[in-house]
Amino acid sequence: MEDEGCPKCGHDEVDVGSISTTGPGLSKMFDIQTNNFQTVTCTSCGYTELYADVDDRGMDLADVFFG
Repeated sequence: MEDEGCPKCGHDEVDVGSISTTGPGLSKMFDIQTNNFQTVTCTSCGYTELYADVDDRGMDLADVFFG
């Protein structure tokens, strides 16, 4: 069976964005954001998946989100 669209609601439009977070230890103490993630968010229900930002992947993440 092939998955299509959002795994929660089936909607087929997404927004791709990014977030940064602090890591443990000194980066947390000094609020240094060392962890970067790409986000894929369903524009209908808001369901969001995070992917480690290894490369500049842009909209390629939408393909992962849709299966």
